[in-house]
Amino acid sequence: MADSGSEDIAVIGNTDLTPSESENNLKNTMVEKGTNLLKMMEISVAEAEKRTGKNAVNMQETYTVYLIETRPVDAASEGTNPVPDSLWRRYSEFELLRNYLLVTYPFLVVPPLPEKRAEFVWHKLSADNMDPDFVERRRVGLENFLLRVASHPDLSSDNIFYSFLTEENGWKETVFETGFQAKADSRLKALNATFRVKNPDKRFAEMKHYGDELQSVISQLLRVRARAADRLYGVYKVHGNYGRVFSEWSAIEKEMGDGLQSAGHHMDAYAASVDDILEEEEHYADQLKEYLFYADALRAVCRKHELTQYELEMATMDLTSKKQQREELATGMIRTFSLKGMTSKLFGQETPEQREAKLKMLETQIEEGKEMVKERNAECEEFVKSAWVDIERFKEQKDHDLREALISYAIMQISMCKKGIQVWNNAKECFSKM
Repeated sequence: MADSGSEDIAVIGNTDLTPSESENNLKNTMVEKGTNLLKMMEISVAEAEKRTGKNAVNMQETYTVYLIETRPVDAASEGTNPVPDSLWRRYSEFELLRNYLLVTYPFLVVPPLPEKRAEFVWHKLSADNMDPDFVERRRVGLENFLLRVASHPDLSSDNIFYSFLTEENGWKETVFETGFQAKADSRLKALNATFRVKNPDKRFAEMKHYGDELQSVISQLLRVRARAADRLYGVYKVHGNYGRVFSEWSAIEKEMGDGLQSAGHHMDAYAASVDDILEEEEHYADQLKEYLFYADALRAVCRKHELTQYELEMATMDLTSKKQQREELATGMIRTFSLKGMTSKLFGQETPEQREAKLKMLETQIEEGKEMVKERNAECEEFVKSAWVDIERFKEQKDHDLREALISYAIMQISMCKKGIQVWNNAKECFSKM
């Protein structure tokens, strides 16, 4: 479902290289800004593997690693099939990559990771994160995440992402050297901005509310689907009882025996087919879950805008306060109740020298405040411009993906109903021949 984008491809060295030389060249090339990485390399998460080892506190643990494979696109177009470059990554390393992207690109709707533990599951589906079926679905989700990032017009050219795909050793150290953790906004700071910002941008406020609503309706849809899956499983399996009863009945009949036996086989096959049906349904559920988590990514952009706007308002208020202090000091008039006014009444007026020193300090602070307001205002304007471009891109992607997923889900349901009709038509034919 990842969109391949439409950015121009970056030229990466000599195009007359052999496949092996081309791979080495690709590894050693830094990605140019605006490059669609999927036009340079094929990316896949080929397999998952369970491993056992010791964690940071020297305790034995079992974990899953995922094999990332990459190969240059030009090798495939030339008809050669070189061995892909490959490396193993843990889920926690995918998390580290995404956290880095969130902090580095706060104005972008960063693609989400698949769930770490199964949510919205129907009762026959295991919620164990080591369950093979769950691990396989997560493998597909991790590949989708990489393809989303690799096709993004901004994220795809990030060199930390590129090294995630191509450098197995030393990648974590490279990420931490960026200092991204120190730039991360605290939750308390963001929450404070949400409640204290005075002039929120209406567009971002509405988009944040939309994110809340989108997450709510998708959550409800997934719950309904899980309940329906439970009931559907029961209905299908009950048809197995038809098969058993028809088989037992056929044993006591001579004329009708063959027809009843055949009808029973159709019912048994129908009952057994539900496992494949519900496995296919999980694929569509995972597509919905992606946008459940995308909704939070969308809200994160809106929260960051609130924080940016709040910091601008605080800088503006501080500048206004400094200007008022300068005016009061220059005129000797205290407009409002203040500690300065109380101090003057209790201990007398300041000397001209003291007043002159304070005026000079205030002038310096006012100039600094003007620069700060100018910087904050430029940051806010740039954030709004960049964020809104990406939000519009995300909205187009979302509309396309969810429309296609819902249509495919409806087609699957129609096909399932047709199979049910066919089973009973087959049973009718069996009964007619008795």
